[in-house]
Amino acid sequence: MKNFSLNKRHFIFTACSAMIVLPTISVSAQSIVINNKAANDSDLPQLNLVENDKNILFSSPESQAEKTSLEKIIIQDFSVVKEDVPAIAINNISDSGNKPSDIKLKEKKQQKQNSSAPLSVNNQVSIITPQAGITNKATTNISIQHHPSADINIEINGKPIDKSLSSYVHKDESQELNTTIWYKVPLSKGENTITAKAQGGNAVSVTVIFQEQKTKISINAVGESRIPADGRSSIDFRGNITDENGELIKKDAIVTLDSSAGKFIGADYKPDAPGFQVLARNGEFSASLQAGNQAQGVKVRAVLESSARRTSTRQLSANIYGKKFDSEAVSYVEFVTNLRPSLATGVVNLRIGAGGTDYYGSFRDFLNPEEIDKDTVVDLDAAVFATGKVGEWLFTGAYNSDRPLNQDCNGDNRLFGGVQSCEKQYPVYGDDSTVTNTAPSIDSVYARIERTPDITGAEADYFMWGDYNTQEFARQSQLYSATTRQLHGFKGNFNLGNLQVTGLFANNIEGFQRDTITPDGTSGYYFVSRRFVIPGSESIFIETEEINRPGTVVRRKALYRGADYEIDYDRGTILFRRPIFATELNPLQATLVNRIVVTYQNEAGEDSQLYGGRLQYNLRNGKANLDKTAFLGGSYLKEEQGSQDFELYGIDFYAPLASGFILGEYARSQHNTLNFGDVSGSAYRIEANANIGSGFKSKAYYRSVTENFANNATWSFAPGQTRYGADIAAKIGNLTSFVLGYDHEENFGIAPAERTQLFDLFNPQPLPTPGSQVDNSLTTVRAGIQQQIGESDVKFEYVNRSREDRVNNVFEGTASQLVSSLNVPLTESVNFRARNELNLEDSDPLYPNRTTLGLDWRLYPGVTMRLAHQFFDGGLLRGNNITSLDTLVEHKFTQDTSISGRYSILSGIDGMNDQGSIGLNQRIRVAPGLRIDLGYERVLNDIFGSTAAGVRFAQPYAVGQSASSLGLFEGSTYSVGMSYTDNPNFNANARFEYRDGNQGNNTVITAAAAGKISSALTAAVRYKQAGGANQLLDGLADTANLRVGLAYRDPKSDKFNALLKYEYRQNPSTTPDTLLFGSGNGSIDHLFSAEAIYAPNWRWEFYGKYAFRNSNSYLANNFTSNSSLNLAQLRANYQLGYRTDLAIEGRWIGQLTQDYSEFGVAVEAGYYLTPDFRVGVGYAFGSADDRDFTGYRSAGGPYLNVSFKVNELFGGFGRQKVAPPQQQESLKGQR
Repeated sequence: MKNFSLNKRHFIFTACSAMIVLPTISVSAQSIVINNKAANDSDLPQLNLVENDKNILFSSPESQAEKTSLEKIIIQDFSVVKEDVPAIAINNISDSGNKPSDIKLKEKKQQKQNSSAPLSVNNQVSIITPQAGITNKATTNISIQHHPSADINIEINGKPIDKSLSSYVHKDESQELNTTIWYKVPLSKGENTITAKAQGGNAVSVTVIFQEQKTKISINAVGESRIPADGRSSIDFRGNITDENGELIKKDAIVTLDSSAGKFIGADYKPDAPGFQVLARNGEFSASLQAGNQAQGVKVRAVLESSARRTSTRQLSANIYGKKFDSEAVSYVEFVTNLRPSLATGVVNLRIGAGGTDYYGSFRDFLNPEEIDKDTVVDLDAAVFATGKVGEWLFTGAYNSDRPLNQDCNGDNRLFGGVQSCEKQYPVYGDDSTVTNTAPSIDSVYARIERTPDITGAEADYFMWGDYNTQEFARQSQLYSATTRQLHGFKGNFNLGNLQVTGLFANNIEGFQRDTITPDGTSGYYFVSRRFVIPGSESIFIETEEINRPGTVVRRKALYRGADYEIDYDRGTILFRRPIFATELNPLQATLVNRIVVTYQNEAGEDSQLYGGRLQYNLRNGKANLDKTAFLGGSYLKEEQGSQDFELYGIDFYAPLASGFILGEYARSQHNTLNFGDVSGSAYRIEANANIGSGFKSKAYYRSVTENFANNATWSFAPGQTRYGADIAAKIGNLTSFVLGYDHEENFGIAPAERTQLFDLFNPQPLPTPGSQVDNSLTTVRAGIQQQIGESDVKFEYVNRSREDRVNNVFEGTASQLVSSLNVPLTESVNFRARNELNLEDSDPLYPNRTTLGLDWRLYPGVTMRLAHQFFDGGLLRGNNITSLDTLVEHKFTQDTSISGRYSILSGIDGMNDQGSIGLNQRIRVAPGLRIDLGYERVLNDIFGSTAAGVRFAQPYAVGQSASSLGLFEGSTYSVGMSYTDNPNFNANARFEYRDGNQGNNTVITAAAAGKISSALTAAVRYKQAGGANQLLDGLADTANLRVGLAYRDPKSDKFNALLKYEYRQNPSTTPDTLLFGSGNGSIDHLFSAEAIYAPNWRWEFYGKYAFRNSNSYLANNFTSNSSLNLAQLRANYQLGYRTDLAIEGRWIGQLTQDYSEFGVAVEAGYYLTPDFRVGVGYAFGSADDRDFTGYRSAGGPYLNVSFKVNELFGGFGRQKVAPPQQQESLKGQR
C-alpha cells in the first residue's frame, strides 16, 4: 500500500471537506491526532479511497500481510477517484449473504435507538463502523463520531475497550466534530455488543456476530512419492488451504509440518516454535523433505492452527475438546532402498618384525612383556568396507580383523558406535558436516542385504548381522508382549505377500536390568542400580501416570543419547539436558507424576543368548497409509540366562475403523525367581475407540495382568491388576457438551516389600522383594457437563467412587465428589484455570478435597508457560501442597519417536552447546537468538504411604516392574536457563538448577560458550556440576568438570594448525559406596595438552604434542595421594618424491612420582610401487621402567611393512568407473 506525502494528504483532505459526503460528516485539512498527540509526517496514517464509499476513515499503518485481512469501509457519493490513489481496505464486518431475521430486528431496534433525540448536541454519539451483521474476522475497527468536548465510553459485551489498542482521532474543527477510530479490536466468538455512550447522553449500540471460517488443508507430494533413502534426495510437497466452498483462502497463514522420518529443508518460518513452519500465501504453501538413511514408510502431517483465541487445552474429553485446529492433513510417502553403484574401500597390511615393537599398533601391544621375547612376529590385518547394488538388493558390509568395528580410539566398544574423541580434535569446524555409522557392530563383522519389496506399504526385506533394534516386536497393538531393546547378532525380515516374517538371534548379551527412578526436579546425576553398563545397550524413557493410580501409563517419551542425555557407563550415571520434574500439574485434569525408566545390560550378569520370532499378517489396502493397515500377529522370545531363563510369547491384532480402531493382545511369560522358583503369568488387553462425526467419541478398554507376569522390556505396569471401563463424550449443540464414564479396578497378588535395611546399591536383585498381599477393588462412575459462556468454559462433574478392601479397612467405603472447573481467557495469550474437587460426604483416602489454580501463558504456537498450585485437604495427602512453573510443548507438534539403530551427530562444539531438541523448543524468546527458560516445583510434604497397589516408600530406584512403590520427598526445585544463538560467530548457553529439601540438596550448573576470536582463532568453554539426584543419596559429593579449548586454523592458509586444551575434573568416579561404607573416594584432576602441526611445503610436515595430568586422590578421609603424568610426542615426515617418503617419530611417557617412564622411537622409509601398493622398512625400539611391577624391559629391531589399498572386490565390485573426457565446445567463430 502506498504512503501519501504530506502535501497530497492535505490536498485530499481539503477536497473532501468541500463535498457533502454525509449529513453529519465533513473532513477538513486539519491536523491528525494519534492518541491525543499530534503526529509527525512519518506517523501519519494511510488514506485509502474506493468508489461508492459510505464513510471516511483513516487506516493505521499496515504491513502487506495485514492488508489482505482488513475489511472495507465505504465512502458514499465520492465518485471521482484518481488512478494513483490506492484502494481502502479497513474493517468491514458485514456479510455478503442474507442476514438472519433476528439480526434485522436488532438492527432496526438499534437504528431507532441511535435516532432518538439527545439531551444535548455535545452528548450525541454515533457508531460509524462496524455495522450489524455476521463476520468471520476475529478483529474489527470501531469508529465513533462525537463532539470534541464529549467524554466517550466504549464497551464490548459490557467490558471497557482495551486502552492499549491503537487509536486515531481526526478533528473537524469547522463542524466541531471528532472521529475516533480503534484498530483491530478483538471479537469474541458469537455475539458481540458494541456500546458507545457520552457522559450524560444516550447509549448507542450495534451487534456483530463472529463466526469462525471453516477451512480445510490438504498436502500432497509433487511427482514421485518414492525416493531413495540416501540421506540426500528430497521430495517436494504442495498444499492448499480452502474455505468451505473449496476456494483458496486469500490471507496468509502459518502451517506446521512434521514427519515420522527425514527432515524438512529450507528456512523455518518460525524457528522458535516446535515443528517446521511454512507460510501459506493466498492459500498455497510448499515444502521439501529430505530422505533419511533408512528405507521405510513416512507419514507427513500438516496442521493449520486456528486463528481464534484459545479457550481450553482440555475440557471434557481430550479426543473431542483438545487444542482447536482449523484443519489437519496427512500424506504418505516412501523412502526406498538406495540401490547405489558399488563402492569398496579398505586396506590390507602385513607387518613382519620383532615381538613387542609395533610402535604404530595398539599402545598396549608395544613393549608388551608377553611379546618382547618373540624373535619374529607376522601380523596380517585387514579392514574393508563395501556397499552397492546386487541385483535388486543393496549389500552393505564391513570387516576389521584387528578390532571390533565399533571400537573407537579410546578403546570403548558400544552398541551402534558413538562419537570418537579423535574425530573431534577441533571443537568447531563450521562446515555442517555429519557423521553416520552405516555398519555398526560390536564384533569384527557387519553384513546386511536389503531391498524394498514391490508391495505398497510393506516394510523392507533384509537379512543382517550386526547391531540392531527390535521395532518389529513393539507394534502399536503390543504392550505386555512388546520388546524394546538394543541387541547384536542376526536379524531378518521378509515379506511373503501380506505375511511378514521376522526372526532374530543375539549371541552377546550380559545381565539385563530395569530400573525406575523418581526424578527430583533437576537434571541429575541419576544413578542406576548397576555399575559397568554395557555401552549403548540402554533405553531411557520418561513415563507419566496418575499420582494415585499406579499401573496405567498415560504417556511415554523415548530419549536419545547426546540430544537428551549423557551417560557415564562405568559409574552408571545419567545427566539430562533439561530438568525432569517429579509432578505435572494441569488445572483441568488429574495430577500426574513422572518416572525415569532405564533398561540396560551390565557386566554383572552371565553371558546369555536370545532368540525371537514374529509372524504378522497385514491386510493392506493398496496404499502406503500406515495408520489404516490392519494386521494379526504373533511373537515369541526366549532369553537363556543360566538358571534364570525367561520366555515370552503373545498374540495381538490391530483393526482400524473409519474413525477409530480396535486392538487387543494376549501375552504369557515364564521365568525363574529367587523367591518362588519357576513361575508363569498372563496378561490381556483389548481397547476400542470409535468416533461418530466430530461431536461424539467413545472408548472402551479391558486390561488384566496376573501377579506372576513379567516383562522388563516394555511399558510399566502393575502385576496383579485388572482394569476395565468405558468413556463417552458428546456435544449438545455448539456450546454444551457432556461426558459419561465407568471404570473398575481390581488389585490382587503381592506388592513389593518396603525395605528398611540398608540398600545394597552394588548387588540389587533383578526383581523386587515380595511383600504383603493386596486385595481391593475400586469402581468409579462419573458424569459431567460443560458449558461455554462467552470466552469462558465452565464444567461440573459428579464422581462416585466405591471401594472394597478385603485385607484391611484402609481402602473401604463409598465417596462422592463434585468436580468443578473454570477456564477464563484473561488476554489473547493468558488463561486462568481453576479446578476444585469437593467431597460431598465421606472422603476417599486417595482423592481428598483438592483445589488447583493455574495460569497459562501462551508464548507462541506450541509453547506455553504454566504456573500452577494445588492444595490438598484430607485423605492420605492431608495438608500437602504442590507448586510448579514450567514450559510445555504441545504434543500435537512433536514427532513420533522410536528407538533408532542409527546414530548421527552434527559437527559442533563437542556437545558444549547442544541442549537437545526438547530443551531448546521449550524456551522463551526474549530477543532474536536469545531465549530463557524458567522452572519451579514445590512439594510441601512427603508423598508416600499406601495406594491400592501397595505401599510407597523411599528408595533410590525400583527394580523390575515395581514402579508402583515409588513416592516423593518434599522439597523445592528452581531452574533458570538461557541460550544465545543469533550470532554465527558466537553462541552460549547456561543453566542453574537447585533442589532444596529436608532429605538433601542438589545443585546443577551447566554453562558453555564458543565463538571466533578472529577468523583463525576459535575458543570454547564448558562447565558442568551436579550431585546425586536419587532418593537417599543426599551427601554424595558433587562431580564437576571444566573444559577450555583454543584452536588456531587459518582459513586462508593450512600450513599451521594448533590446539590448546585444559580440563578440570572433580570426583569424576564418585559412586554411592561413599555413603554405604564411609570409605568412598574423591579426587581432583588437572589435564593440559597442546599440539600443533606445521607443513611449510608439500615435502615437509612436523607434528608435536605435549600433555600433562596431575591427580590428587582422597581415600577414606585419612589418606591422600598425588601423582603426575607427562606425555611428549614428536613426528617429522619428508617426501623425497611422489613415490618415496621418510618418517621418524618418538614419544615419551613419564610418571616421575611413581618412578615410571617409557619411551619409543620408530624410523621408516616407504616406496609406492603403485598408487595403491606401498612397501616400507623401518626400525623401532623402546624401553619401559616400572619400579613396582615389571621392572625394566626393552625391545627393538627392524621390520617390514606392506600395505595395499582395496578399491574393488570380487572381479570389479566397488570399482569406480572413470568418467570419459567431455568434449569441449569450440569458441571459434563466436566472437
